[in-house]
Amino acid sequence: MSKRKRVSSTEKKQKNGHGQGMGVDYKPWLVIQDVSSLGRSTRLKGIKIPRQYEFLSDLERNYFYLLEYSDLVVDIREQYPLLPIEETIVITDELGIKHPVHPQTKEPIVMTTDFLVTKLDNGKSVNLARTLKYKDDLMDERVIEKFEIEREYWQRQGVDWGIVTELEVPKEMALNITFVHAYADLSHIEDFQHFAKEDLDMFSVYLLTHLLSYELTVREAAIQLEQVFNLPSGSGLTLFKHLVITKAIEIDLMHKLDVNQIIEIKSIRKDYSQKVRAI
Repeated sequence: MSKRKRVSSTEKKQKNGHGQGMGVDYKPWLVIQDVSSLGRSTRLKGIKIPRQYEFLSDLERNYFYLLEYSDLVVDIREQYPLLPIEETIVITDELGIKHPVHPQTKEPIVMTTDFLVTKLDNGKSVNLARTLKYKDDLMDERVIEKFEIEREYWQRQGVDWGIVTELEVPKEMALNITFVHAYADLSHIEDFQHFAKEDLDMFSVYLLTHLLSYELTVREAAIQLEQVFNLPSGSGLTLFKHLVITKAIEIDLMHKLDVNQIIEIKSIRKDYSQKVRAI
């Protein structure tokens, strides 16, 4: 009786589609249960690409928020594998660096880059590979060796590669996007499910008109909206967050977003600005 061929973890992941596809079809090579993380691992539902994302640290999550908010970014693939594994093995041999191995089996493992980002550059799609690391970790010699493998791999692929630390990720902006991120789609929020688009437009224009008076804080304008239209408590702030994350309004996200303050609105999306002027 012939023995069944043993399927490696790499073959199994490839068979299941990990590290393949684009957009909503992409599956990260690593998921949270695969590794232990020093930070807080996070799963998030994307807005631009509506699929579940897997982040192994706070830094990765914060960087994702910035990528997703950017108008230039069209796709984000996290935990992207450097395949075929033979390529990184050849690179380590050439560089005289030890290839990462599984701690138990000591077999070479597939390396990953934290993000493969597709952005528009003069109307053309361009891929960028980005590795996230806290600056203190850059003092580790082994970390630098692994980065050298990544750098060489992506150079051979013709893809720009770079390291991003917390110094390049504005924490305040990431926190502000965190504050509004879940409100892109109001149809999932109970208090808004029975409203037609015309109703939401009317509420939005009313709220914007009062925010633009620069006499009320965001919270005060939100409460006034609720009182005038007999809306549930909290729905005014929900609508404000929706306007921010959908870029119906542009505000300064580099400084802490405080709804108890009067906030300057830099610009209003054309469809709303025309209605506000008409009042």
